[in-house]
Amino acid sequence: MTISREVDSRTVPAAGTYVIDPTHSKIEAVARHLMVTKVRGHFAEYEGTIVVADDPRQSSVEITIQADSITTGTDDRDAHLRSPDFLDVENHSTLTFTSTSLEPKGDAWVLNGDLTIIGKTNPVSLDLEFLGVINDPWGNAKSAFSASGEFKRHDFGLSWNVPLDGGGLLVSEVFNLEIEVQLAPQE
Repeated sequence: MTISREVDSRTVPAAGTYVIDPTHSKIEAVARHLMVTKVRGHFAEYEGTIVVADDPRQSSVEITIQADSITTGTDDRDAHLRSPDFLDVENHSTLTFTSTSLEPKGDAWVLNGDLTIIGKTNPVSLDLEFLGVINDPWGNAKSAFSASGEFKRHDFGLSWNVPLDGGGLLVSEVFNLEIEVQLAPQE
């Protein structure tokens, strides 16, 4: 079974359909609090399908995230993030990412797509790195990717904030999106 191949000096997984293994993956949003510290919120429930094409530039990614699964480690903050001030999970149960293109960038890639949060869709670009393919101890081929990028929360209608006395805002305008996924071939 072919598990990886080289394309334009980049190693990529073999063509096929893959699913995200949520037990070995993480999707996080990172914001600055008080303009200085980073607060990480990870989503505990999501699913995704990645189709690797013969020409990797024709590959596609679809991810659906359960909005109410956001966890920061602080119950009050998690409840606020689920409220209409942020994710409004009662009216918008999911966040989605759908790829629109994949472009080579040096030894890595740029994954372009449409991100939808609280019903508003905007384009985002993620720096994508293929981390390799390896067989687990049971002989199952696993692939891994890392992706990261940023977005402005106001573009998605996430405008709640509190001005600080010394200037600046309680929550940063720019959020970073960090994704680490392990994939398994779809059966």
